[in-house]
Amino acid sequence: MSNTKKIESASLKNVILDGGFWAARQATNRDKTIPAIYHQMELTGRIEALEIDWKPGTPKPHHFWDSDIAKWIEAVGYSLETEPNPEFERLVDHAVDLMEKAQLPDGYYNSHYLAVEPDKRWTNLRDMHELYCAGHLMEGAVSYAAATGKSKILDILSRYADHIDAMFGPDEGKKRGYPGHPEAELALIKLYRATGDERYLNLSKYFVDERGQQPNYFDEEARRRGEDPRNYWAKDYRYTQAHVPVRDQHTATGHSVRACYLYSGIADVAYETNDQSLVNISKQIWDDLTQHQMYVTGGLGPAHTNEGFTFAYDLPNENAYAETCASIALVFWAQRMFHLDQDSRYIDVMERALYNGVMSGVSFDGETFFYANPLASYPNVNPYALWSGITSDRYYRRSEWFDCACCPPNVARLVASVGAYFYSTTSDRLYVHLYGQNKATFDYHGSHLKIEQQTNYPWDGAIEISVKVDKPTTFDLALRIPGWCRHHQVMVNGEMISAKAERGYVVISREWSKNDKVSLVLAMPVERILPNPGIRQDAGCIALQCGPVVYCLEEVDNGAELANVTLPPDAPLKAEFDADLFGGVSVISGEAMRVEPENWPGGLYQPESAVRVARKEFSFKAIPYCFWANRQPGEMRVWLREG
Repeated sequence: MSNTKKIESASLKNVILDGGFWAARQATNRDKTIPAIYHQMELTGRIEALEIDWKPGTPKPHHFWDSDIAKWIEAVGYSLETEPNPEFERLVDHAVDLMEKAQLPDGYYNSHYLAVEPDKRWTNLRDMHELYCAGHLMEGAVSYAAATGKSKILDILSRYADHIDAMFGPDEGKKRGYPGHPEAELALIKLYRATGDERYLNLSKYFVDERGQQPNYFDEEARRRGEDPRNYWAKDYRYTQAHVPVRDQHTATGHSVRACYLYSGIADVAYETNDQSLVNISKQIWDDLTQHQMYVTGGLGPAHTNEGFTFAYDLPNENAYAETCASIALVFWAQRMFHLDQDSRYIDVMERALYNGVMSGVSFDGETFFYANPLASYPNVNPYALWSGITSDRYYRRSEWFDCACCPPNVARLVASVGAYFYSTTSDRLYVHLYGQNKATFDYHGSHLKIEQQTNYPWDGAIEISVKVDKPTTFDLALRIPGWCRHHQVMVNGEMISAKAERGYVVISREWSKNDKVSLVLAMPVERILPNPGIRQDAGCIALQCGPVVYCLEEVDNGAELANVTLPPDAPLKAEFDADLFGGVSVISGEAMRVEPENWPGGLYQPESAVRVARKEFSFKAIPYCFWANRQPGEMRVWLREG
């Protein structure tokens, strides 16, 4: 049964980001990031692997390579929605032709299994990413078909989805399996919405409901492979969110990317089927994750051992994993949660992740990437190396590519599609979630509506919104008042209005006329952010935030030994716009103290009486966290000692 609430995100093609932060990031994404990813996929054999011509003795196509290509295709599709690019289309069409040629008559498609292990299809859902790759291919197909009107890729993936539907489910003769790495759940909902075929909705619902049921499918599958389930490398099915059925899960657990992809799929199923029990579970897990397990940057997953969650308030900084993909998945989930429950708290988290944990994952020039996103960086501390065993130079720097390259195309597809996160619509209300220079179009009650935002957000809290309708039209305009904002004012056509927020939105209900003007001013002072007392790693520290942007200190601006920097509680702080830094950003400055010994007799430890400690005042400069590691290599720190 389909949902009848009809709240939807704005169509991407109807939201044009034409200036400011996101227009610049999209231009870089289009001109640099998407081509750089394709170049790396060629260099590493991912494109060649689509030819299904692997020979023993040569490097094997990896079992998740299809997902990298799929996310790149999805990014291209989103980019084409607002900016034509014949070369992008040519490259995607070539890949699609290879997929069509390789697809089996029964609909199966996976470049690794077709070339390397054709006799092992669907024998290891727990570890081998078949359904994960299928899901990303479905998402790419929906995006590209919507942008270009070319149906070939959608036909290929619909046939593949039909094959999966024939293989899995509760019916006799089908496998009772589900994805080891969640992703197909949300992708099937996208395919359902694109095609109208309810089998895809039902299959997604099956995957959600079957997960974690007993006897555990992953145990049975392992035994069929001749393996002892007790020897599972991850030790516990919390890693895959399959330790208990979904409706018995109440906390965020396991691998953080898998978790948030699953939670996004659960929210989609809840939305489409009006399943209140899934809504309630989603809210409980959301509260646990955002109240106990989320970094101030919107990063998720403190541990490199499981690339995921540990326990409440465990949020280390130097060794934070905080995978770029996890913040991206959090953005996906946050938007879906809002569509289940119209409360700005979800969008507050979405915005936090977008401006901080996501955008730190790609360099300012768009050509290198972070996998892990620590909140402090010092020489010889590399959170990615700790997990992967790789060696690197003294300082943690972005890389052109990774063996496990999920993050680069993931950030590319989100940046290309970010316009779709600015607005949501119902039959009588337009929600404005995000602020930034853009033009957007909608239809209300037979009237064509155009919204234009003029602002330098996130560096300034002044937003001018033009509301243009071709005939007088009544609807609600709901303006989000971010959770970080404690004072705001709203004017319509120059007249102040009562601006009490309802669940985080100021709702303006009126008959709108041609060229109405709405002015929103969000107070945006520099804030000192305190950590929850349970976060032992940040005790006695503060973070700096201005608007939605979290700041950090870098060695290039402040010298080395940032751990010795202390910010006096009464030190004035100011934010100023620097037009020459990263295309124009606000920086925070003030007076801080460097607390360090004037003399050190030697050895690791000394009695305090033997050391003279000096407090030296200096002018510090903090930059947006998302732009760190784009200049000279050096230290970085988000949380600063206060005292």
